[in-house]
Amino acid sequence: MKGNELTPTQVQNQPTNITWPVESATTLYTLIMTDPDAPSRKNPTRREFLHWLVINIPGNDISRGETITSYIGSGAPKDTGLHRYVFLLYKQSKKLTTTHPKASNRSAEGRPKFSTRKFAKDHKLGNPVGGNFFQAQYDDYVPKLHEQLKPKNGTAKRN
Repeated sequence: MKGNELTPTQVQNQPTNITWPVESATTLYTLIMTDPDAPSRKNPTRREFLHWLVINIPGNDISRGETITSYIGSGAPKDTGLHRYVFLLYKQSKKLTTTHPKASNRSAEGRPKFSTRKFAKDHKLGNPVGGNFFQAQYDDYVPKLHEQLKPKNGTAKRN
């Protein structure tokens, strides 16, 4: 990745090849992916938009971590230019519990206006131990993602 431009179509599925050096297979980590440019770099009023949050990852086996917010790929609205999609990795000193609302890949709950800095501070994560990012802008997959995240009953509030 390292800042490469990818399309929403290319990143619509959860990555399966994220790895990092670990102290041991039992060391726990938190992985956060956000878009700090929501809805655009010029007008980031929904900054940060949470795309993925997994805590209590043993070693670098994400599948064994606790998914709080399921992965969704990039969803830059039309005509908003490039967005950055940032991955930050934190080493945990102990197993975490969180009150952040759980969200499936069909829910926007808890995603807009997420603060990585506040989450890290509240959970005593310290500074990130790793990070990466890619950039993406609108393509034909984005309307499908936005439709997937819309409340179905019309009663959910928007942040």
